[in-house]
Amino acid sequence: MARPSKSGTLTELVLEIFRLNGLLIASGDALVAEIGLTSARWQVVGAIALQQGRAPVAHIANAMGLTRQSVQRIADELERAGIVEFRHNPHHKRAKLVTLTAKGHALNDAAMDLQKPWVAALAAGIDRSALEATLAVLTQFRARLEEPT
Repeated sequence: MARPSKSGTLTELVLEIFRLNGLLIASGDALVAEIGLTSARWQVVGAIALQQGRAPVAHIANAMGLTRQSVQRIADELERAGIVEFRHNPHHKRAKLVTLTAKGHALNDAAMDLQKPWVAALAAGIDRSALEATLAVLTQFRARLEEPT
């Protein structure tokens, strides 16, 4: 049987990523449900934490590869829950900084405590060099998709 073309293999990879994404969201929802988060909220909280605890919505969305509107909706929900707050941005009059509250920091820490054994179990039995190669390939694909057309 002939090997699929490079384009065919990439198509299979894209389909596998779609399936994996769905499973990651469902697994993430289950993992952080006990602390009152969803995968979507966890992503935003984590992205804010990676931005040293404060960033405009547009920067958070860009870092996550999401639309500004979807991140704004989640940030508004998180504000109502007391997980984030909006603060004055000295660099932009209208784009407020989203910052984690003490509750937000505690939730992020709790989520990361849950994530560590979960991700260790996922990584068990997978060669580190295979993970590194996969990361490199996916990073290249993302960079190509981010290039202007």
